[in-house]
Amino acid sequence: MVLSRLNKVSNRGAYVNQLLIQYSYLQMLDLLTTFAFLLRGIQEGNPMVRFAMRFSSHPLGGLLAVKMLALGLGIYCWRCGRHRLLTRINILFAIVVAWNLLALIAGSLGTAV
Repeated sequence: MVLSRLNKVSNRGAYVNQLLIQYSYLQMLDLLTTFAFLLRGIQEGNPMVRFAMRFSSHPLGGLLAVKMLALGLGIYCWRCGRHRLLTRINILFAIVVAWNLLALIAGSLGTAV
């Protein structure tokens, strides 16, 4: 009985850790796709990120600052037990990253010979 409870707690802890790892990974993918857009001369679509990029000493610095803030919020949700919220945010960012990748691929098809 005690081992069964310990297994449930251990499995739940692994699940929660996976949520944070997935969140961090999706944030990194969003950073990379945003950077790819910037290299292609496309302006950032998120007004808050665009504001941070405009008023930092270098646009990449503003983008990194926003991503560090996002990671901090993800850690906060993880530590406060907001697992459902973290799951929903992961779904949202998975959609955003997929959209960004599709847009990059579609943009490349238009310039391919």
